[in-house]
Formats: sequence, structure tokens, C-alpha cells
Amino acid sequence: QVQLVESGGGLVQAGGSLRLSCAASGTIFSINFMGWYRQAPGKQRELVAAISGGRTNYAESVKGRFTISEDNAKITVYLQMNSLKPEDTAVYYCNLQRMGKDYWGKGTLVTVSS
Repeated sequence: QVQLVESGGGLVQAGGSLRLSCAASGTIFSINFMGWYRQAPGKQRELVAAISGGRTNYAESVKGRFTISEDNAKITVYLQMNSLKPEDTAVYYCNLQRMGKDYWGKGTLVTVSS
């Protein structure tokens, strides 16, 4: 089993920054990738950023503003979010994929006020 615990969400004004963290524990080997998804009210969950073997991938809407990074020793992935916009408001979920299975955190709410 894999457990993912997110932290770092909150309320911020437009133009501000937040840093999300996701710590993984449990049976954590053969990880394919870790990433962040988000789901805004009334919308489908979407991939925000992912990292695998040092390579990163971002949604077009966050390129240049968000940065995903990892600490392999701590099995933790981070999402640095700068220049936040009201449209970034969503619940952000940490995702880990290993051996063909998805694992999800409970989510952390990010609210960006205009």
C-alpha cells in the first residue's frame, strides 16, 4: 500500500505564491511517476504537472508559473506555484503511479482571490 499526504494549500491573493508538498510512505519502490492534478468545481480532474526520472511535464495553463520538483530521499514531491490566478482555484491532488496502479492523496484546497 501507498499513502500520500499533501500539505501547503490555502488562501492567497492573485499574483501570490504557494508551495504544495506531497509525502509518500508505504510500499514505495518501482515508482513510474508522481504528479499533481487539480479539480475545480464543476470541472474534470486535470493533470497540472508530473515528474519521472527527473523529467517534467506541465499543463499549458501553468507553464512558466508552476514548478514541480522531488526529493528522492524523502519520497516527497513539491509544486511551487507562482503568479497564481483565480482560475487556479481548485482542490489539488497528489498522484503516484507504480506497477500499473494509481494512488491518490486526499487533496488540498487552493483558493486564489481576485
